[in-house]
Amino acid sequence: MLGVISDGINYIIDMGASVMLPIVIAVISICIGIKVGKAIRAGLMIGVGFVGLSLIVDMMNAQLGPAAKAMSENFGLTMSVVDIGWPGASPMTWASNIATIAIPVAILVNVVMLLLKWTKTVNIDIWNIWHMTFTGAIAYAVTGQFWIGILGVIVHAAISYKLGDLWAPLMADYFELDGLTVPHGTSAYMGPVACVIDVIIDKIPGIKKINITADSLQEKVGVLAEPIVIGGILGTVVGFLAGYGPQEALPLGVKMSAVMVLMPKIVKCIMEGLMPLSERAKEILSKRFGNSEFYIGLDPAVLLGDPQVVTVGLLFIPLTILIAVIVPGNMILPFGDLATIGFFIAIAVAVHKGNLFRSIISGSFIMFITIWIANQTIPWLTALAQTTGSTDGANLVGALDQGGCPITYIFTQLFTMENIAGLVVIAVGYIICLGFAVRCSKKRAAEALED
Repeated sequence: MLGVISDGINYIIDMGASVMLPIVIAVISICIGIKVGKAIRAGLMIGVGFVGLSLIVDMMNAQLGPAAKAMSENFGLTMSVVDIGWPGASPMTWASNIATIAIPVAILVNVVMLLLKWTKTVNIDIWNIWHMTFTGAIAYAVTGQFWIGILGVIVHAAISYKLGDLWAPLMADYFELDGLTVPHGTSAYMGPVACVIDVIIDKIPGIKKINITADSLQEKVGVLAEPIVIGGILGTVVGFLAGYGPQEALPLGVKMSAVMVLMPKIVKCIMEGLMPLSERAKEILSKRFGNSEFYIGLDPAVLLGDPQVVTVGLLFIPLTILIAVIVPGNMILPFGDLATIGFFIAIAVAVHKGNLFRSIISGSFIMFITIWIANQTIPWLTALAQTTGSTDGANLVGALDQGGCPITYIFTQLFTMENIAGLVVIAVGYIICLGFAVRCSKKRAAEALED
């Protein structure tokens, strides 16, 4: 019986997020009392959104990937391990022995925490449980202990749901997503770094007054600061940095303009599909738990609807490659995740209230830390790739998304003790960042009450 259930779950997972999420959302919607027709429509709308998002990401990978490689060659960079990104890391994770068990475990952790009132986040984004699964899969591959792998899923899940609570005020204040939150992925776990940077900048005379946003730029330079124009300029600049001529650089610019225009529209499809479930879930939870407040946990893709997130994401394509050059001993060439750098810095943009100047500073720290950690986890990802048969002939495997996750790094290091100095630095630093994130969340919540 368990084998049949396992095969069924894997069968759905293998179809990808654009099919898995609509099925999950439609089934959950029907189970909580939404009419069948409305539930099916909501699920399909989410599927449409993820298909659109996938098309844009695939196009960005196809266009920006070669440009990034050409840029690194153009500047004589030699990095032996190519970043496989989340498109490579997620299938590898789902192929691990721990994946099928990880989904019910992560859901159970959420239910228990809700019942004990340890979290207000109700995660309905089943696909992104792969982030939590990744920690368990890595720990299991490295230690060979299944129970350590399951514990890794539990720890990462618990931290994710608490991060969802922390970022909820930001979702309402900056992204205007009331009652929603983003509890997982690079957006959630790297956001605390931005909270520290924001406090530090506030202490620096002169610098603290610098506030550059898309709106302020538009007031000064007019149409040149509109998202469509910014995308075109940034895309063309990346092309020229790659050594392209006008015939190749200009089309790249036009395609990045398309990203800036289409991404928010696609995110609206996802939001439209999620709203019936979100509203019904909040209604049921309010009746069951009185006036308690709950947040619906969604995919961080919903944050890419903000033009300033997309703008900073495009800026960080060349910046990430530059940062990779200065990280001591770096072996990883950023590649697979370049098209989705927006996920890494989305929360940072919100922490800084859309201030592009501050977002670039904190984003630089985020990418530096991510690349440094990703280098330490190369042997672990390689071990996972070997156990799942996902090496594709590569001797070493690395990824920025999840491979550079401090949660995974700290947890696995605690059981391997391969780099005690690195463990202490990252663990202490990350705990401090989480403390500032709590402070940031309380401050935003207080400001919201005053308004």
